[in-house]
Amino acid sequence: MIWVLIWASVIWVGGSFAGLSVGRRWQLTALLGAVVVLSHLVLPEGSGIRQALGGNATSWAVAFGVLGLAALYGRGVAWLKARAPKRATPDMDSGPFTDTELNRYARHIVLREIGGPGQVALKNARVLVVGAGGLGSPVLLYLAAAGVGTIGVIDDDVVDNSNLQRQVIHRDADIGTPKVFSAERAMRAQNPAIAVRPYNRRLTDDIAEDLMADYDLVLEGTDNFETRYLVNRVATKLGIPMIGGALSQWEGQIATFDPASGAPCYQCIFPKAPAPGLAPSCSEAGVVGPLPGIIGAMMATEAIKEITGAGEGLRGRMLIYDAMYAETRVIRTTKRQGCDCCD
Repeated sequence: MIWVLIWASVIWVGGSFAGLSVGRRWQLTALLGAVVVLSHLVLPEGSGIRQALGGNATSWAVAFGVLGLAALYGRGVAWLKARAPKRATPDMDSGPFTDTELNRYARHIVLREIGGPGQVALKNARVLVVGAGGLGSPVLLYLAAAGVGTIGVIDDDVVDNSNLQRQVIHRDADIGTPKVFSAERAMRAQNPAIAVRPYNRRLTDDIAEDLMADYDLVLEGTDNFETRYLVNRVATKLGIPMIGGALSQWEGQIATFDPASGAPCYQCIFPKAPAPGLAPSCSEAGVVGPLPGIIGAMMATEAIKEITGAGEGLRGRMLIYDAMYAETRVIRTTKRQGCDCCD
C-alpha cells in the first residue's frame, strides 16, 4: 500500500511542480488506480507485486471509485459555476454616494440610528439657515460636514473684525466680505459634494414665504427679534419645523418649534418681543466666544436628528445651557391657547 501512496504523492506533488494541470493529474491517478486493480485481478495470488500493493481488488476499486466520484463532483460544480450568469459588480458611483462620500460619512453610516438610509435622507434634505453669524457659523459647518445635500443661508451682513472672536466660519481675510459668501466658501471647501445657496439679503415679509417653501427645515440663529418672529410665523404657516437658538453673555437656549406636530411655536413661549434694553444683543451685552459653538453644534445635532428620525427632538422642550456654572436644564413647553401665530 505504501507504494501506491508514494506514486500518488509523486503524481500530485511532483505534477504540481512540473506544471501539470489538475485534470492531467486526475488522469494519471485514474491510470494508477487501474494498474493497481488490474494487478490484483491478473497476477496470481502470492505474487510479490500484489503483496507490495497490499489490499485486494475490491478495496482498491472502492477507494479509487470514491476518488473518482469526488473528482467528478468538483468538475461538475466548476462547470455549473462557469455557466451561471455573472453578477454585475456594484458601481457605487451610480448609487447615492461616491466612494469618497461613503468613506467620509462612514461614522454616520455605522451608527444604528442613522445608517445608510439616514445618510441618504441627509443627502436629500434641504435646510435653510437664517443668519451666518455666531450660531450660524457652527450650524453651517456641521451641516456641511454631515452631508446635508442642499443648504441655504440668508444674511445681509458683512464680516467684521469684531465677529471673528466667535463666528468661526469666517477668517481674517474675509473681513468686508458678505457673510453668506464667506460661509459658502468655507462650506464648499469643507465638503464639495453639497449644494450651497447663499442669499445676500435680509429676510423680509415679501420674500420669506417663497424662500422658505423650498426647504424642509429651517434653523434660526439671529439676534434680531423681528426676524425671529417672521421665521416662526412663516414656518408655522408652511408646516415646516423651526429649530431656534439664542444667546446672551454666558447662557444659550435651543428648542424645536413645530405646531404641525402638536408642539408650540416660538410665539407660544414668547408672545411678544421684550421691550428695548431688556434683551440686549451680543454686541451690547457681550458673549463668551465658545458659547455660540456649543449652542450651534446642538442645533446642528437636532437638525440631523430631525432629518434622520434619530432619537428624541426638542419639540415641547427647551434646553438651557449656563456656561458660567456648567449647568444644563430642560424645561417643558406647551402650546398657548389664543396664540396669534398657531392657534
